[in-house]
Amino acid sequence: MIDEKSYPQFYILFGGYLNQDSDLWGETVEEVVLCFKRASSPNEIKATLAEIEKFKSESGEKIDEIFSEAYGDEFDPILWKYESTNHFLEELKKILTT
Repeated sequence: MIDEKSYPQFYILFGGYLNQDSDLWGETVEEVVLCFKRASSPNEIKATLAEIEKFKSESGEKIDEIFSEAYGDEFDPILWKYESTNHFLEELKKILTT
């Protein structure tokens, strides 16, 4: 479900920024995401926001499970003090739109 072809912006965001080496980009999720945002075009940001909604819609009630299967080894929202994957994704949207 979550692959480079279906979610190209997630692939960049999680593969290049929100991973085990995220401290290269910042100390907080917001700092890391702002680095991603600065390196992205407006169209790429728009595509990332669309992928967030697509992921939420496709995952439904299994959102935490599916996210963990895809990114759990690299990024876990709970370890970053988010209540859930959904909470993290909403925060991600806020960072990308401000």
